[in-house]
Amino acid sequence: MQTEPKKSLVGEEYEVEVGPVAHGGHCIARTDEGQVLFVRHALPGERVIARVTDGEEGARFLRTDAVQILTPSKDRVEAPCPFSGPGKCGGCDWQHAAPGAQRRLKAEVITEQLSRLAGLTPEEARWDGTVEPAPGDKVPKGEVPAWRTRVQYAIDAEGHVGLRKHRSHEIQPIDHCLIAAPGVCELGIEKRDWPQIATVEAIAATGSHDRQVVLTPRPGGRLPIVELDKPVSVLRVHEKDGGIHRVHGRPFVRERAADRTWRVGNSGFWQVHPKAADLLVEAVMQGLMPKKGDMALDLYCGVGLFAGALADRVGEKGAVLGIESSKRAVEDARHNLQDLDRVRIEHGKVEQVLPRTGISDVDLIVLDPPRAGAGRQTVAHLASLGARRIAYVACDPAALARDVKYFAGEGYAPRRMRAFDLFPVTHHVECVMILERAGKGA
Repeated sequence: MQTEPKKSLVGEEYEVEVGPVAHGGHCIARTDEGQVLFVRHALPGERVIARVTDGEEGARFLRTDAVQILTPSKDRVEAPCPFSGPGKCGGCDWQHAAPGAQRRLKAEVITEQLSRLAGLTPEEARWDGTVEPAPGDKVPKGEVPAWRTRVQYAIDAEGHVGLRKHRSHEIQPIDHCLIAAPGVCELGIEKRDWPQIATVEAIAATGSHDRQVVLTPRPGGRLPIVELDKPVSVLRVHEKDGGIHRVHGRPFVRERAADRTWRVGNSGFWQVHPKAADLLVEAVMQGLMPKKGDMALDLYCGVGLFAGALADRVGEKGAVLGIESSKRAVEDARHNLQDLDRVRIEHGKVEQVLPRTGISDVDLIVLDPPRAGAGRQTVAHLASLGARRIAYVACDPAALARDVKYFAGEGYAPRRMRAFDLFPVTHHVECVMILERAGKGA
């Protein structure tokens, strides 16, 4: 017997009082009947009209936008960006919140995730409960910092530049992105049309004048002649294999951090905030306190940022092994650290490569896993190596909390944690947790 399809509630409106912030860039509210709403464009304590954007009768929760603010929070500001708001660009979650309020909201999310998933209070996590702004990011209320050195623009069917709407393939046309770094803006991507192109990724390196665009043509589309406002290298995503191929200019950009120049090829991973790499290296090294002669691991090592910093500190009698799954990133890491004989970079997945190395004990570990985290099996293996300290760099507080709980089961406890607002006006936040064997001091 066929069941009748559930009625969509998209477009329905509810007057609600907004509750606490939740992980993901929204707040929680409940209707008079007890239905849970995830409300974007709202702030805790506000009374709003929430319009359903996704959900049906009987759903565990409904996704909504605050389309009318009846009682505003003292932390509310008018969104500086004209493309921010219900039904518009989905790139920024907190344009409507004052800068200090954004960091408090992120701190509340971290606190909730640590409590729910790891059973830790901020005190037990050795965290002071604050989210630190990056240097230079403190801006007046009603302004936003221009920090994003990598922007992926979506191109509509007419070739106009835009950004994706929240949880949608729809495109919001734009003529300027407020959070784009000056080096991205100076390319003038938004000033021209991009016929037959699906996406344009713009990259402005930190510490060099390297600029790059990566074009993804539509199926069967031809590349336009690229003439931008500044010299730029051009790469394209190949339709058949998804690989990235050089059209003209360098196939990489040169980034500068930790007193080194880093080659990052083919749109490879690098922190998008210009101050992020140095900030994270500083936090990791201060937490680990490497010693001469230490053996260290840099897992999910990318182009070798932490491996290089470790190698400088463990000295010639020390050793560093980096493991990375991206073949191009491994090539870059080996190039970047070729002057350091004590560094070895292996290609493959951490959970597959690390057991094959035969390494049974190390002094220090850095891991900077993807958003999903390292997972129970990898954590168990790392704990078996007996590291004096472990630095966990996390772009997702939920994954961090889950893995920290696994580490606790293996005898590791937090020694110190810091949180950094490296993605202003979005819900994203970066954390660095230093772990050590429970009961062991400095």
